[in-house]
Amino acid sequence: MHAFRKAVEDRDEAALTALLADDVVFTSPVAFKPYPGKAITAAILRGVLRVFEDFTYIREIANPDGRDHAFVFTATVAGREIQGCDFLHFDDEGRIDEFTVMVRPLSAAQALSEAMGAQFDRIAREAAAQ
Repeated sequence: MHAFRKAVEDRDEAALTALLADDVVFTSPVAFKPYPGKAITAAILRGVLRVFEDFTYIREIANPDGRDHAFVFTATVAGREIQGCDFLHFDDEGRIDEFTVMVRPLSAAQALSEAMGAQFDRIAREAAAQ
């Protein structure tokens, strides 16, 4: 099992953070601008772990060199079933330097936006504390 998938499925925040490059860029499915940096990305991922219920990866897709991966998932957010995909790029040291998430359907994306919006003050505080 891929180390990223294991960290997420084990809800291991320390292992997940350790996989992030310092210059990682997180692109959210519900925010216009990307979030650059390890501290904010780690805080966002902790927020996601708090709002996703019944989270399961159902497929992994990787290119032959191992630098690009897609992890297809399902979850529930505020009673809405969500399907999504984490698109990851790994740098020369094997750390995630690009992290893009896409989700569907629109009603679930809206529920995710609302749930993460409610978390964002905490996320900002956690990122500032790192």
